[in-house]
Amino acid sequence: MKVGKDLFSTICSGLPLAVFLAALSARAFAAPASCDPRAFGAKGDGVSKDTAAIQKAIDTFEQRGGGIVRLTPGTYLSAPIVLKSDITLELEKGATLLGSPIHADYPAHPEFQEPGKLPLVGAVGAVNVTIRGEGTIDGSGSAWWLKKGEPEVDGPAPKMMIFDHCRHLLIEGVTIQNSPGWNVVPYASDDVVIRSVKILAPANSPNTDAIDPFSSSNVRIDHVVADVGDDDIAIKAGEPGTGATYDPSRNITITDCTFLHGHGLSVGSDVMAGVSNVLAERIHFNGTNNGIRIKSNRDRGGEVSHLVFRDLDMKNVKTTINVYEYSGMETRLTQKGPSADDETAQPVTKLTPHFHDILIENLTSTASASAGEIVGLPEAPVSEFVLRNVKVSAERGLVVRYAHVTGTNVAIESRDGTAINKETEGVVSLH
Repeated sequence: MKVGKDLFSTICSGLPLAVFLAALSARAFAAPASCDPRAFGAKGDGVSKDTAAIQKAIDTFEQRGGGIVRLTPGTYLSAPIVLKSDITLELEKGATLLGSPIHADYPAHPEFQEPGKLPLVGAVGAVNVTIRGEGTIDGSGSAWWLKKGEPEVDGPAPKMMIFDHCRHLLIEGVTIQNSPGWNVVPYASDDVVIRSVKILAPANSPNTDAIDPFSSSNVRIDHVVADVGDDDIAIKAGEPGTGATYDPSRNITITDCTFLHGHGLSVGSDVMAGVSNVLAERIHFNGTNNGIRIKSNRDRGGEVSHLVFRDLDMKNVKTTINVYEYSGMETRLTQKGPSADDETAQPVTKLTPHFHDILIENLTSTASASAGEIVGLPEAPVSEFVLRNVKVSAERGLVVRYAHVTGTNVAIESRDGTAINKETEGVVSLH
C-alpha cells in the first residue's frame, strides 16, 4: 500500500503510533473515490461530444490509483474512450454512453494483431477494470451496418468493446446495444466475468456477435441475454494468415443464459491455438439459427476438446447441433452434397482441426428445421462425441459423417423419417 504524504507528516509530527495506525486503516478501507465527468465539462445532452471530459476523469483517477467514473442520467455522446487499471465505469439508470456515428471518430488501430479501429470502449494491459450499472452503452451501429453486397466505407466497422491483454475484468448489469461490429471481446485476457447484462442488436445487423472470448482464459459468462445478428457467443483462438502467435482459449463457463436472435453458442471458426475446458449449462435458446455450433476449416483449425453442454432447451432453432470441421458444409451437405475435395483426405498440418471429447447432455429441442450435423474430415474424424439424454423434434434428422458418436437415451423425431443418417465413416453407437 502507498502511504500518502499526509500520513508521513502525521507520524513525523510525533503523534502516538496508535493514532497513526488508525489513520492508515481508515485510509485503506475508505470507499473508492468517484466523480461525475460533468465535473470535467461533460454535458450529457446527447449533442455535445463528451469524449474529452470522460477520458479526463478516467486519466485523473488512474493517476490517483483508481476510482469510479460515474455517468449520471443523461446521454453522453462520445468517440472512443480508453479505460485504465483500477477504474470502474458506472452507468446509473437513465445514463447512456452513446457512440459517435461519425466514422472519422474511430481512428485506425491494431486489433487482434491485425489492422482495425479503436473500439468505443477499450483497455490495453489493464488490471481490475469494471463496467457496471443499470445504464446503457449504445454503439450507434446503424451508421456502420451494410446490407449484403454493399461495399465497405472507411474499412470494417469498429467493435464496441475490446479488452486487450487485461486481467480481472468485470462487466455487470448494463445493457449493451447497437454495436457497429462485435460487441464484447476479451482478447488474450484472464479472469473475466460478464454477468447479468443484455446485449442487443437487430436480427439483420451484420457481425454483431454478442460475446467473443478470444484467446482468453478463466472466463465466466452468467445470466446474459443475447439478441443479436450474429453469434450469441463465439469462442475464438487465433486467425491464421496473420503471422501472429495466439494463446488458446480455455476454462470458459457459460451459465443461465438466454439466446434469442443470433447464430447460437459457437466455438470457432478461428481456433488455430485451440479451445479446451468449456462448460455451458442451463442455456435457453429461442429462435436462434443454431443451438450448439462447433466450426472450423482445414486452414484455420486446431485442437478443440473437453467441451460440455448440459441442461439446454431450444425452441424454433433452425439447426440444433451443428458441428463441422470444414466451412460451407451445411450448403454442400443439404443442397449439393459433399464435394470431391471434402471426400479426399488431405495432409494433416498444424491447422487441421481436431474435435474430440465433447458431451451434450440433457438437451430438449422442439420445432427445429434440422437435428443437425456432426461432420469431421477424412484425415481428422470427430471422436469421443457423446450424446446423453437428448430429445429432438425436427424436420430433418441428424447427419453423421467422418465422426464417431455414442449416445444414451437419444430420441430424434424427424419428418423426413430418418432419425440419424450415417454417411461416409459415420459411426453411431446408441444404448
